[in-house]
Amino acid sequence: MGRLLFIAAFGCLIAMNVAVHRSEGLAVTLLFGFGLLIGVATAPTLSYYASADPQAVWQAGAATALFIAGFGAAGYATRRDLSGLARILFWALIGLIVFGIVTIFVQIPNGALIYAVLGLVIFAGLTAFDFQRLRRSQDLRTAPLLAASIFLDILNVFLLLLSLFSGSRD
Repeated sequence: MGRLLFIAAFGCLIAMNVAVHRSEGLAVTLLFGFGLLIGVATAPTLSYYASADPQAVWQAGAATALFIAGFGAAGYATRRDLSGLARILFWALIGLIVFGIVTIFVQIPNGALIYAVLGLVIFAGLTAFDFQRLRRSQDLRTAPLLAASIFLDILNVFLLLLSLFSGSRD
């Protein structure tokens, strides 16, 4: 069921990219649907961590707030254009996904730790880029896409930090 919800949330993102240029109301509705679907899809994971290691959830939440505040502020404040860096980070994210798939089938020593640290490095750059886009954006129609992008940055950082904080107790 969770996989179907993730697929439906991904479908909302794709539809939002199309709807932004046609209807602001539909784009906002799709943003709401995306948030709802991704929240329901990740709820079992968060419930598991909250029952198994509640302190890790609190630590990951606090660290996520500091991480996003720091890299978001850096991206918002920088004058340097980060769009070139964003292209590199996109391909690094694709590489990270491939690495994650490989670690499912091949035992790599400290693979989960490597995955989490690389993911945090990638999302640090993507967070800075998204906050720079937020500062530079003049078109209100792109607001739902920016909100979804920043939301995904926050969610991924939280989940990566959660895996690090809970992994340190194993």
